[in-house]
Amino acid sequence: MRSANDQNRVFRFGLYEADTAAGELRKNGRKVKLQEQPFRVLLLLLERPGTLVTREEIRRALWSDDTFVDFDHSLNTVVNKLRDALDDAAANPRFVETLARRGYRFIAPVEVVGRDPVAAAAPTAPAASRSPLLTHPDELPSASRSIVRILFGLIQVMYLCFYLFSLAKLGSIERIVAPMVSRPHWILALVLVTAVAGIPTRLYLLAGVAFDSGKLHHNFHKLFPFVFTLDELWALAPFLAVHQLGIGLAFAATAALLYVPFSQRTLMLMGYRTAK
Repeated sequence: MRSANDQNRVFRFGLYEADTAAGELRKNGRKVKLQEQPFRVLLLLLERPGTLVTREEIRRALWSDDTFVDFDHSLNTVVNKLRDALDDAAANPRFVETLARRGYRFIAPVEVVGRDPVAAAAPTAPAASRSPLLTHPDELPSASRSIVRILFGLIQVMYLCFYLFSLAKLGSIERIVAPMVSRPHWILALVLVTAVAGIPTRLYLLAGVAFDSGKLHHNFHKLFPFVFTLDELWALAPFLAVHQLGIGLAFAATAALLYVPFSQRTLMLMGYRTAK
């Protein structure tokens, strides 16, 4: 038998919360219509985020041994109703992932609140996804993985061009920055080190999208702090061509490049929500 504390928990995930005491699913505080069986399946998944809940476990939770139903059809109907309530899709899930012929897994971060607040997160969700400063996966539309791969790959090619062009023009860069700073060799060293570090990083990411690596999503989120720092530094690259661009266009290009690390992360969340 569950304790009173277990019966009064609230599971929060994305824009949703499941209130076990009220037996309600809410989105942004508004009740979402959901029947009893789909809600019970949701609670089974929320209690073990990131873990497989087998079809047999769900059968035992929903139907007694002496109940005769077309189990496969009935379970599929229940899960489809749950997905409809969550605006989720089996082909590109944000919450409920299907493991063929085995069961289901809840893949979004989950916060559990009771008398003693407890936080639990699915291991498939990167820490960056939980930051209040960054876009949450639930706020993003689904996107074709092929389109995501093309856009993400083009960004990597752009940075590779930045690095190679800058390395080829180190002498020109020194002449540009010399009037601006007292020690231009420090700028040259920064360009050299970040370009040398950036080239293999971009080649790795480019290969990942080219071959549609199933682990690219997870590996990119591990690399994100490094990529973010690298890209924010290279957002100043237009000032290396300030004589050709002009000061106004250099500022505009820098402002746009400051957003590019976030756009890469957004693309990953839209097209690679789950590994293949």
